[in-house]
Amino acid sequence: MLKTKEAMATVPVRDLKRSRKFYEEALGLTPARDPEPQMVGYQCGRSVLFVYESPHAGTNKATCATWNLGEDITEIAAALAQRGVVFEHYDDIPAENRQGDVYVFGEIKTAWFADPDGNIHALTNG
Repeated sequence: MLKTKEAMATVPVRDLKRSRKFYEEALGLTPARDPEPQMVGYQCGRSVLFVYESPHAGTNKATCATWNLGEDITEIAAALAQRGVVFEHYDDIPAENRQGDVYVFGEIKTAWFADPDGNIHALTNG
């Protein structure tokens, strides 16, 4: 029933104004339409990243959204770092798996960063 329908990532934030600055300036996203006072949607390829105010923001300690960047992952991660995005480095993943901010697991490359509320986003090459 849902397999042919698009899904969207939904990210709760405490302060939409502060979060919009991060999502728009650091990540380079543009609102898909005029934002509402407590929510904004960003078109990302064929999907949407929906950001909204919630008192529960930052309570999830797992990945909330994953970006499939293909072979551009290393270049995009470096560009985001230059814009102030701070990448997560995990003690339970061996350091030899990390090249800069990108972890390498055979053919799979992944990097993680948090938004101002601690919501974890992942970048991957697929």
